[in-house]
Amino acid sequence: MTEKSKTDACVEFLKKLAEELKVEFKVSCPAKDDRPTVILSVIGTQPELPAIMLNSHMDVVPVFEEFWTHKPFDADIDEEGKIFARGAQDMKCVGMQYLAAIRRLKRHNVTLKRTIHVTFVPDEEIFGPDGMKAFVNHNDFRQLNVGFLLDEGIASPTNVFSVFYGERTCWQILFRIHGQPGHGSLLLEDTAAESMHFLLNKIYDFRRSQEKMLEDNPILELGDVTTINVTRINGGKQRNVLPAFIELTVDIRMALTVNLDDFEAMINRWAKECGKKIEIEFVTKEPFCPPTKIDDSNAYWTAFKSAVDELNLEIKPLVFPAGTDAAYVRAVGIPAIGFSPMNNTPVLLHDHDEFLHADVYLKGIEIYEKILEKVCNF
Repeated sequence: MTEKSKTDACVEFLKKLAEELKVEFKVSCPAKDDRPTVILSVIGTQPELPAIMLNSHMDVVPVFEEFWTHKPFDADIDEEGKIFARGAQDMKCVGMQYLAAIRRLKRHNVTLKRTIHVTFVPDEEIFGPDGMKAFVNHNDFRQLNVGFLLDEGIASPTNVFSVFYGERTCWQILFRIHGQPGHGSLLLEDTAAESMHFLLNKIYDFRRSQEKMLEDNPILELGDVTTINVTRINGGKQRNVLPAFIELTVDIRMALTVNLDDFEAMINRWAKECGKKIEIEFVTKEPFCPPTKIDDSNAYWTAFKSAVDELNLEIKPLVFPAGTDAAYVRAVGIPAIGFSPMNNTPVLLHDHDEFLHADVYLKGIEIYEKILEKVCNF
């Protein structure tokens, strides 16, 4: 199947579910016709109130099928009750749990004051501009009158559920490091590789400082520090020729406490201290996005917290270490929480043999049912 045919099949599948649930169905294409956002809406008894948005994404990361013990797109369940599938944790489970919770609410004749919009967006896994980033700036989104968003979280290997109220700022930088070319047998000065070596030392010295912060303070989590990692190195034309330039790409996720201007000044200082010509290109340069308040000033959080308290669930508020579509929604001033009801589950997003236990999945539906009742009716 082509990418478009897969997308079309997903849209048709969601349309059938909307018909079964007897809810409104709409497709929005804020960027491209082949990048649809699907919206299933349950209209509340007071539709003038700000609505609740439940977000999921259609896309998943690729698989290396030879490393899987089950077919990655068959959703096989083994004798232990583990459901193996790409997206079992990230995040087909959440999208289906939303709809299953709505089905239960309807079956139990629960009245909801606020409208619920369940959205399925494209391109989340590639930070694509054609998904949520385009949608939040489109009139179709503004017409939804969204007051609060629930989006994906991460599995927790303990009994405690992870709840994410913010995300680190993502910068991805390409350093183009120029140097003296020449024959590979010579000891030339000012080579690109020497400058790269200097820059790598700066990068990994900083990286070690963040590792030490985590080691020295057991209260801190990964989302509380800044990570920097080299993700790509390109350069050279031939084995016996010194390259005229080398390209080095780094992925940076900055903690909420980092001053972005100061951090950029540090990056420029590293390049200047090399003493050689280094061009800096920002492939991704997201602005700082304030986190969602998780106190009594946020009535949506209070309603969410009352639901998990009634269910006797233990939660841990965290800063999301990577990135989700919730960041784009927070950026337009809407509070957002990342939560996937998966505890006692190993973290396997993007991994081989990604799975979710059936009991955890079914329990998650009950959890969402209680959360939706609370946040829609406060």
